[in-house]
Amino acid sequence: MLLLASQSPRRKELLSQLGLKFTTLNVDINETQLANEDSNNYVVRLAIEKAQQGWRQFTQVDGVIGADTIVVVGRGRNEQVLGKPNNFEHARQMWMQLSDNQHRVMTAVALKTSAGSEHVVVETEVRFKLLTEAEMQWYWQTGEPQDKAGAYGIQGFAGNFVKHINGSYSAVVGLPLYETSELIKQAGIELYEC
Repeated sequence: MLLLASQSPRRKELLSQLGLKFTTLNVDINETQLANEDSNNYVVRLAIEKAQQGWRQFTQVDGVIGADTIVVVGRGRNEQVLGKPNNFEHARQMWMQLSDNQHRVMTAVALKTSAGSEHVVVETEVRFKLLTEAEMQWYWQTGEPQDKAGAYGIQGFAGNFVKHINGSYSAVVGLPLYETSELIKQAGIELYEC
């Protein structure tokens, strides 16, 4: 049996699409980005920590999947990770950075088994249209952006803001299906149980 170290309904729904039997597990880790930690190392560390914490709680399983998704604007020294918004003004500041601009969504998936731990990072480029003040006010009032990285969910109302996507849609939602299934297969876990 597999454990998904997440209570995210989006990740649960995506993992279900692989035809797997799994149980979800709530893990609580410190998600603060470390000083001088770049976006790739940050998202990988969070995914691995989630999988490892789940493994420590339940070792009698085939594996534990941990995942994390971040939204990143800029590159190199100028990159900035956009977390979950504290309030409308914080969300508005993020949307101003995303508006009429391209950003990256990075999702890391880690699989912890008795043989060790493997991970993969999927990066997808997303371009938003120019957002109006009325759209930002309306979107905040929907309640959708309040618990999401970058203050938006592509699978919901914010799909209206996306002009272009280059990469994995499921990774932007929260779990890259192809890469996750490959990790599971490489670990020798049966994907299609009857």
